[in-house]
Amino acid sequence: MNFAQEVSPSPDVIFQEVEGESVLLHLNDGKYFGLDQVGTRIWQLMIERGNLSAVFEQMVTEYDVTPEKLRADLEKLVRELVEKDLLRLQGAEPGRDSEQG
Repeated sequence: MNFAQEVSPSPDVIFQEVEGESVLLHLNDGKYFGLDQVGTRIWQLMIERGNLSAVFEQMVTEYDVTPEKLRADLEKLVRELVEKDLLRLQGAEPGRDSEQG
């Protein structure tokens, strides 16, 4: 995954935060997706910063986690959100695995 990619929420998604956790609702299919506190923070940063590199850089300063673990967790969450059409990636380069971030 290329961390220089720009990210944005799908236009058909509603985000609602409740006590540090959140729910994403896809309006087209009515399915909910829950985020824990860390997932909620990642979502907020993706919306605020607009790219995965900026999210990674901020998260590594806020949480006591190795960069390798953070990268793996961030990639896993982003892939899941993209698969569920909750998040869009722009500037994707298929097959390219960047070590940036």
